[in-house]
Amino acid sequence: MSGERPVNPWIVAVAVMFATFMEVLDTTVVNVSLPHIAGNLSATIDESTWVLTSYLVANAIVLPLTGWLASTFGRKRLLMASVTGFTVSSLFCGLAPNLPLLVAFRLLQGATGGAMQPLSQAVLLEAFPPHMRGKAMGFWGLGIVAAPILGPVLGGWLTDTYSWRWVFYINLPVGIVSLVMTRLYVFDPSYLRRETMRVDYWGIGLLALWVGALQLALDLGQQRDWFSSPLITTLIVLSGGGVVAFLARELMAGEPVIDLRVFRLRSYATGVLLMTTLGFVLYGSLVLLPIMLQTLLGYPSLEAGIAMAPRGMGSLIGMPTVGMLIGRLDPRKLVAVGLTLGAGTLFWLGQLNLNAGYWEIFWPQFLQGIGLSMVFVPLTTIAMDQVPREKMGNATSLFNLMRNLGGSVGIAVTATMLARRQQVYTSTLGAHVDAYSPQAQGMLESMRQAFIAAGSDPVTASQRAFAAMHGTVQRHAAMLSFVDLFRVLAVIFLCLVPLVILMKRPRAGSGPAGAH
Repeated sequence: MSGERPVNPWIVAVAVMFATFMEVLDTTVVNVSLPHIAGNLSATIDESTWVLTSYLVANAIVLPLTGWLASTFGRKRLLMASVTGFTVSSLFCGLAPNLPLLVAFRLLQGATGGAMQPLSQAVLLEAFPPHMRGKAMGFWGLGIVAAPILGPVLGGWLTDTYSWRWVFYINLPVGIVSLVMTRLYVFDPSYLRRETMRVDYWGIGLLALWVGALQLALDLGQQRDWFSSPLITTLIVLSGGGVVAFLARELMAGEPVIDLRVFRLRSYATGVLLMTTLGFVLYGSLVLLPIMLQTLLGYPSLEAGIAMAPRGMGSLIGMPTVGMLIGRLDPRKLVAVGLTLGAGTLFWLGQLNLNAGYWEIFWPQFLQGIGLSMVFVPLTTIAMDQVPREKMGNATSLFNLMRNLGGSVGIAVTATMLARRQQVYTSTLGAHVDAYSPQAQGMLESMRQAFIAAGSDPVTASQRAFAAMHGTVQRHAAMLSFVDLFRVLAVIFLCLVPLVILMKRPRAGSGPAGAH
């Protein structure tokens, strides 16, 4: 905020951190509760996924509007309204008596939560002097990186110990504390004033059209077999046409709802591309690992969530450390090292097999958490360095939108590739299991004898042996698919390293352009 305010910036950081952590946590905390929600509200699992989809769609539509909303209504007022709306809608979600009402309240929760990330980031960047922004982003990044990892663990524990409704009730005390601290310690800067009240209705409508259609297509695509579904095809066409019309409208509008001219800043434009891809890899791998742990390695849902914690532990150590190093080292070098380390850990995960133990999963995740913190904190600092402070809200809105869209694309692409690769490997491995293979016949006979020894009659033992053989082929095919995808994500990380050169080193001790 403004440098003249006698408020300790770390108090401001804690205030906005509560809001950010709560909002990001809710993108993943509900995942493990879906079967319980479906059973309790007499719905199918497929129907219950709308609890996730409705939140993500509303969140994605509101997120890029944050800069315009803040300049229209005031940043503090918008942040307080968002926290209040999010907290109240969380209460209603917990009280929802049926699925349609729960989905409606999740829509409201997503819409009110959409503004929290960019608002808190803009507030934080201005609360600290330029030379301390690395530390501030390190602190803020803890919430962004740790919350999606802690979400499944917390969600599983609350659901198992109490009920799925507590996944929403847990937001109430956090929201109240955030609201009180925002009221006391966050203030609007003097330059954040809107001179006219003209509203770009076309821009808002086109934005809602293309972002909403894209998010729906990504969430439902694999479930409905992508372009074989008329609904998904229509959504993709609407999204493609909508984004072209939106870009044309915003570039020609006198007062656009989103100012795209910020992409003229080379460091910012490159930073957005890198952050989008980071979201793709981060969320894609976050989906892959728990599925692998539960379906192939036999982890219960809560233990699978706990097994994902090392990435958060690495981030917990890495974020503040990297924040302190930014003022002493070229942040671009930290980003390059972080991307390389992240790629190395994904190649490591790409060496796993069906006999993998806990520590073989622990160490690559822990190092990956450190690598991600070396990317996230410096990348945000470099990208925002040259953004004029009056454009900061707009820039952070776009930055967070693209990270979230990258994550949505990553989840959709990895889920689709996993299913397709598994089909290919099942077919390839199954081709070697035939009557002419001595190894296959030997294994089948040993399984048959084992079932007979366990008390089955010869006919039943033969049937079970064939089923067990098929299951073995499928497990190996699935494992090969997982390691393939980890390697693909590793290569994507490596391809990003040369792009770091395009970014300019932040100016030590100087504020962003426009602050002088």
